[in-house]
Amino acid sequence: MEESLAWLLRSSGYGLLVHKDQDPVELVSEGDTLRVRGRGALHQVDVLGEFTFTPAFSMPVRLFLEAKYEQKRCGLDKVRNAHGVVHDVNENFMTGPGTRPRQRYKYSYALFSASGFTPDAQKYALAHQISLVDLSGASFVWLLGHIGTTAQSLYKAQQHLPEKTPFPVNWMRTELRRALGTSPLHLLPQPVVPVGKFIQAAAAALTEFAEALCGRSAVELLLGFPSAPFVLPLATDDHQRFLEYAEVRPDHAVRIKRRGMGTAAEWTLSPADAVGTYELAFKLPEHIEEWISGVEAKERRRTAEVKEQFLSTITLYRVNGAGVRTYQLRYEASSLSRAGALLA
Repeated sequence: MEESLAWLLRSSGYGLLVHKDQDPVELVSEGDTLRVRGRGALHQVDVLGEFTFTPAFSMPVRLFLEAKYEQKRCGLDKVRNAHGVVHDVNENFMTGPGTRPRQRYKYSYALFSASGFTPDAQKYALAHQISLVDLSGASFVWLLGHIGTTAQSLYKAQQHLPEKTPFPVNWMRTELRRALGTSPLHLLPQPVVPVGKFIQAAAAALTEFAEALCGRSAVELLLGFPSAPFVLPLATDDHQRFLEYAEVRPDHAVRIKRRGMGTAAEWTLSPADAVGTYELAFKLPEHIEEWISGVEAKERRRTAEVKEQFLSTITLYRVNGAGVRTYQLRYEASSLSRAGALLA
């Protein structure tokens, strides 16, 4: 799942850091494991991205990406760990006489969960600025399905390994990055390659998985940054239509709709003056959905308030051959929506 997200995020402004040679000061390679120096410890990281664009009045941004593919919702302990890690690495900077000047980064942390997050996890993340990304919506069924099927195939292949031999995770990660093109080839580690029937079955499963992802090359996970303390994963079945429209109108008005009830609700947005030209889908944090649905008589009004306060402007960044492009999606209520909210 981690490597799938790294692939999906390839055009959202983040380049993958995989080896200490990319930053010998802050990164440490121990065998096939990448670690980031903190003030008090080294922290293992499976996916570390560096944002191509440096925001004004800020430092270059790096992102810890952690993925949780579990049946139960991601809990408070995972978010606490994320806070501890990002707090420690952001304090790893010394000043004083004789201290050598060096680059400093602003590290952020994003937890992606296939099953959502518990209420306590959401509250803690909101308080400590840990981004939670819920992939349990209908827009990501295809991705989670491929991940689950491939994991089952790899589990079956594991029976061909010698007894008590651990699953070769580093080999698998390297093969996926090679197949998906998410890392420079010369920086990929050279893990021990398994042999025998396992390598045949596992390699076939990974090849099929990579082909399935690349076969959906028109799909792109865009990160939307709203006027709120959370990040929106914006999914579309055909990002080309979005790009064709947004390249001509990088700053445009959109209509936003909420579909479904309670925490299962999913939101969509499309251009206000050309509804249907493209459609982006996303989910909001569960605690916001619970507040919207808490009082049935106030649900329409609360939906309108969320649109106006949290979704009034959504900013997207995308890397292309010319550099980083910025898009502004500005919420514009229709006359019917305004009238409905006022009546409610």
